[in-house]
Amino acid sequence: MPPATQIEILRAGPEDAAEIATVLHDSFVEFKALYTEAGFAATTPNAELVIARMEEGPVWIAVADQAILGTVAAVIKGSSVYVRGMGVLPAARGSGTGSRLLQQVETWAISKGYARLFLSTTPFLNSAIRLYERSGFRRTEHGFHDLFGTSLFTMEKTISD
Repeated sequence: MPPATQIEILRAGPEDAAEIATVLHDSFVEFKALYTEAGFAATTPNAELVIARMEEGPVWIAVADQAILGTVAAVIKGSSVYVRGMGVLPAARGSGTGSRLLQQVETWAISKGYARLFLSTTPFLNSAIRLYERSGFRRTEHGFHDLFGTSLFTMEKTISD
């Protein structure tokens, strides 16, 4: 896997939707048995739903050697930015891809004047939780707690420039 310095973070466009859908599926398929069927489907949207998400907010991709290694999306929710649709291919984990994607969302949110990021995750995505914690996110007691029967908890981070 290339080091983080060789990974480029780019704004995704509709032409990337099918590959983003594949990356999300491949990033979560090893955990499929821990999700409800509907929860897994919501976590791994198809290309059409990825395009719909692009209309709600920016989606970025992490690229190395012309291949997409990971993705993340952002949606403005009130006075905060919701981080969603984040996935990194298993082969790219530990390469800095996830950190770079989170930094992109934070930089974008700051440029838009927002001071808080939040996300929802499942309690069984241990490596993702550790990444979020290393990036400054902390668990909260409020927010989404169920995704079609799959347990979730919310994490947040206060940001500033």
